[in-house]
Amino acid sequence: MQTIQGLQAGQYKGATKIKISSNLTSFPQEILSLYDTLEILDLSNNPLLSSLPSEIHRLHKLKVAFFSDCNFTTFPKELAKCRSLEMIAFKNNGMITIPEGAFPRKLRWLILTNNRIEHIPKSIGHCHRLQKCMLAGNRLTTLPEEMAHCRKLGLLRLSVNSISVLPEWLFQLPELSFLSFSGNPCTPQVDSDAVLEDVPWQDLQVHELLGEGASGIISKGTWTKSGIPKEVAIKLFKGAVTSDGSPTDEMAACILAGQHPHLISPLGKIHSHPEDKSGLVLELIPPHYTNLGLPPTLDSCTRDAFPTSTVFSLEKCKKIITGIASVSSHLHSKGIVHGDLYAHNILINDHGHALLGDFGAASVYGTHHAYAEYIEKMEVLAFGHLVEDLLGLVERKVTAGEDVWDEKEGGEVEMLNALHYLCVNPVVQQRPTFGEVLEALGA
Repeated sequence: MQTIQGLQAGQYKGATKIKISSNLTSFPQEILSLYDTLEILDLSNNPLLSSLPSEIHRLHKLKVAFFSDCNFTTFPKELAKCRSLEMIAFKNNGMITIPEGAFPRKLRWLILTNNRIEHIPKSIGHCHRLQKCMLAGNRLTTLPEEMAHCRKLGLLRLSVNSISVLPEWLFQLPELSFLSFSGNPCTPQVDSDAVLEDVPWQDLQVHELLGEGASGIISKGTWTKSGIPKEVAIKLFKGAVTSDGSPTDEMAACILAGQHPHLISPLGKIHSHPEDKSGLVLELIPPHYTNLGLPPTLDSCTRDAFPTSTVFSLEKCKKIITGIASVSSHLHSKGIVHGDLYAHNILINDHGHALLGDFGAASVYGTHHAYAEYIEKMEVLAFGHLVEDLLGLVERKVTAGEDVWDEKEGGEVEMLNALHYLCVNPVVQQRPTFGEVLEALGA
């Protein structure tokens, strides 16, 4: 974190990144002097900052601009002229209006979560490089048809808006893999209270922290039921709208998903919390399970990253793929789209047993939804990306610079490559269902 005093004193000459959070009331003009070097500008958490100078386009190397938790009620049109700008965030600004032509043409990643936006400008259709668009927690009733021109869009968050009907063109986008739309009128009411046991808070003991995500905090704990203690995981939801959606909708989807060998199973729903927080009691995952991948980087945008040392046997790779296909088929049989089918949301053990977690972006669409088949086949594309990533991690047997497999392994590799090809078909309706994927895997 830098300071406004340091900026004014010229201490950051040649800086590629500036991050200042010190109750700014206006944009510091000194930032413009960094036009030859500045690539990342983060002025988030300045609640009185509400406008940008017209000269901001002078920052010709600026790629990333964060203004979350500020006071921009109108999206600043000045950013449209920033010729290198690829990523923009205005989360939690109370933003109401976005003028036509406000988005820069090179935009790849747009974050407008938790504002009061009612309309997205038609000019978003000119953002042909847009890959990631976060619009959860606004007041949208529809999306502009021009957005259908954003053919590279891979991730779209629409949860907690006022959308009555999902537009048909959405399911014709060739690269859309990760979609959330819970908390809208277009989704059915979910009543899963009856299928999960109520757990009184006084029956739980919270121990050490296991992890914290956007929607909640997970701790190791003990659940004493009928005098018998059981080690569990306890997830308490924060209650605020996240970039993926609402914790309430996440909990409903998690409960409806129920039990499956490749899910982190919910055991009970917490009630009588002293601060009235919502929460779940979950199966405690053994510590030898680890994350399959790492979250996307600024550069990879919608694709996961992996440690350079990650190598799997072909057998382990297929076992992971089959497990995730199985649980995905289970979810869609219940009318649930996970919405975040990424390697970083999958836990694996040494034997390749996979567990799918994090339902933060999950949406319950119902098996009778008009676009049910399209929603499933859209997520098949995300699965196809996972297959491609895992095949790239398989331990290669190389002789004289060429891959060498025995007959059985060669057949498996050929089958998985063919499966990947089917899953990433740019024509959504021509992709297989997860049931057909399982058949191809011989499961």
